Amino acid sequence: MQKEQQSPREITFWDVFKSVLAAFFGVQSNRNRERDFSQGKPHHFIIIGLLVALIFILLVYAVVKLVLLTAV
Repeated sequence: MQKEQQSPREITFWDVFKSVLAAFFGVQSNRNRERDFSQGKPHHFIIIGLLVALIFILLVYAVVKLVLLTAV
């Protein structure tokens, strides 16, 4: 008997989002990285990465503004 090869499933939005967050923190597993490079589409990772970076910048900006307002 031959083992049937499972076709790789499509990477979901949440898979891409989790991979981008893991990459931001530097804790991406080798298995997920290989999955991303073999099954993922680069533009999905670029778009999500830019959105996460923008959210991070806005969050840091808001925290700095809040600290400056309360320091006076």
